[in-house]
Amino acid sequence: MNKAFFGSVVGAVLAASTLSSTAFAQERLFDEVRIGVSGSIQSKSTFEKGAFPSATVFFDPFDQRHAQSFMDHMLRPRVHVGAIVSTAGEASQVFAGFTWTAPITDKIFVDLGFGGAFNNGNLDKPNDGPKLGCHVLFHESLGLGYNITNNWRVLATVEHSSNADLCDHNDGLSYAGIAVGYKF
Repeated sequence: MNKAFFGSVVGAVLAASTLSSTAFAQERLFDEVRIGVSGSIQSKSTFEKGAFPSATVFFDPFDQRHAQSFMDHMLRPRVHVGAIVSTAGEASQVFAGFTWTAPITDKIFVDLGFGGAFNNGNLDKPNDGPKLGCHVLFHESLGLGYNITNNWRVLATVEHSSNADLCDHNDGLSYAGIAVGYKF
């Protein structure tokens, strides 16, 4: 995997978001697009340099938008697809999975995501970034968000990817950052 591949993925995510014309929005093909930036929160030995821009597209096939109760929100996760790119040439990743969103108030909400990721981390050189053990990882995310308007929102995010000790090494990738989302 190289930077061009991950750049293409981010470009594809952004291009997909522009396809959300009024007709697509009425069909709810895309529920939300988020753009963010984060930094590594790993310990010194596994810390990754640079910033990590991200892009995520959310789909709503289970009609989470119309969920009423807390349990209803939990039974209707959204589907997400995204990418996190290392600006320092270290491990970048593409990911997909499910996101559960629970409103706390009319303006404040919590997101919890779980799925899988594929990374381009170096598995052959033990001193070149985190020891990931394998390219396929689990991906978890947590966000605390604020709805600025019906369409715009801002979030504080934490994301982690690791292999759950299924491979030889498991340093994982952990980030904290901010994101801006647009809900259609």
